[in-house]
Amino acid sequence: MGVQSPAPAIPRVEGRDIVMVGLQPWYFKTGCNAKNIARLLAADNRVLYVNVPIKRRAFKSKNPDPKILPHITLLKQGEDTIKEISHNLWEFYPESLIESVNWLPSTRAFKVVDQVNNRRFARNIQQAMDRLGFRDIILFNDNDIYNGFFLKELLSPSIYIYYLRDFLQGFAYWKKHASVLEPELIRKADIVMANSVYFAEYSAGLNPRSYYMGQGCDFESFDPDNTAPTPEDIAGIPHPIIGYIGALDSERLNGDIIAGLAKAQPSWNIVLVGPEDERFRESPLHQIPNVHFLGGKPFGLLSAYLKSFDVCINPQWNNEITKGNYPLKIDEYLAMGKAAVATRTYAMKIFEGHVYLAETPEEYEELVKKALAEDSPFKVEERIRFARTHSWENCVAEMYRAINLLNISTPHTYGMDSNPKMPVHGK
Repeated sequence: MGVQSPAPAIPRVEGRDIVMVGLQPWYFKTGCNAKNIARLLAADNRVLYVNVPIKRRAFKSKNPDPKILPHITLLKQGEDTIKEISHNLWEFYPESLIESVNWLPSTRAFKVVDQVNNRRFARNIQQAMDRLGFRDIILFNDNDIYNGFFLKELLSPSIYIYYLRDFLQGFAYWKKHASVLEPELIRKADIVMANSVYFAEYSAGLNPRSYYMGQGCDFESFDPDNTAPTPEDIAGIPHPIIGYIGALDSERLNGDIIAGLAKAQPSWNIVLVGPEDERFRESPLHQIPNVHFLGGKPFGLLSAYLKSFDVCINPQWNNEITKGNYPLKIDEYLAMGKAAVATRTYAMKIFEGHVYLAETPEEYEELVKKALAEDSPFKVEERIRFARTHSWENCVAEMYRAINLLNISTPHTYGMDSNPKMPVHGK
């Protein structure tokens, strides 16, 4: 049996108090799944969006990370820690500092200190809830394994939802402790919502109340009718332009694919829009004349760059980090009507028939040629139509249905025989 969604025709959830914790603060300028979900939840409920607590070491640093400086500055200046974002939606800056303990070699010891951190965090959240009069909460944890691990016990929510959207166990920073803690967190959650089929099937092996909610796309930001002018740094690059938008992360992206395309087709220009990690900054790709690194750009400008692409690519590795991750950029490419070539992963199965999928790095060149040759107004419209089925409204509707299904005595299950074997302990 394949993956199934919760049963249809379940009422919306309305009039509840919802607390959201996660890995991305509201004040970050980049887009975020949880922020999109929060805005929709706030249409029917009161929502408190809790920013990530600050670590003591970062707070005392003379050169703190600029990304978290707004939080540190707010605390040092004694400003109000609760800010209204819009009707029914508030942002909260926790005051208590937490300790950096990921370095501990023993997961048992890590859990002891993590519980202390969680107690400080939970005490702050409770104070914010009391100020706003929040009661009988639904607690939504956006993939924060460490700061959210003990919150079910400490805050006693009526429903604890764990949102799985990234395989953190595959990253070096998270691997040691997360590979033990995340399965425990999934087991004790009342509901697990996953943004990819792969994650939903994995979670179902640990918790029968696991659901695929899909992934939404910001169609206002990725509108093919956008009349924004072509950015100057891409306007002079000759076509065809083969483009990528997103973080240039060497653990996710295969630079050899990019180099292979550029060297095999010198008349193609490979344009990469996004911030680079250290390995990409030091990569020989910078010496290839038809590879153009344009750097990170404000989110609102991305569609203007996409409009200049003839074919979009997502040259991922197929590894434990990428194979289950939902590639949001593919929806963004398709929403703009663009042909896309991507590495075939488990999560890419839902794009079959709409994206050119490469089984091997060597296939990229021929698939890009095919994408260039086959492009047509009909295909453009077909891609846009398909992308628009991936709306945040549909995702939140799936979560509402899952919440209501808690009243049904027999939990929803997947066919376990189709459950992929995600490495749980870093194996």
